[in-house]
Amino acid sequence: MAREAQRIDDDARKVDAQAVVPVAPPDPGADDTALADPADTARALALCVAEILTGAREVDSIARWITDDVHRHLQQRAAYAARARSATRRAHARATIRAGSVVVSRPRDGVAEASVVVHTRSHARAVAIRLEERAGRWRATAVGML
Repeated sequence: MAREAQRIDDDARKVDAQAVVPVAPPDPGADDTALADPADTARALALCVAEILTGAREVDSIARWITDDVHRHLQQRAAYAARARSATRRAHARATIRAGSVVVSRPRDGVAEASVVVHTRSHARAVAIRLEERAGRWRATAVGML
């Protein structure tokens, strides 16, 4: 399960060299059935969501970590963002995106709610993510970006 969060982190690092996400190495003595740290998963997903909305990533690249409802929501938001970018007719440089603070709440077993601050060159935005355990891994069942 930690490997899935690591793969998301590796994908996020490829977008921009400055978008480095620190991840603790997996504990070799840890039980393989244990879930990854929800903070790591939330941080990686928040970066991916920001990249989707800036046009640097496709929604399908994170499809296995989100539910169908979240997938549809992100597709719609990405389309709106793309229209807004094309209306300005300016050349857009690739955004430098990095994750800031992560706050995780565990309302019950198998559920984690996280807020992540995502920084770009010009501003900071908040990403709220609800993660639920599905088939032994975290999946985002709700995502919002302010």
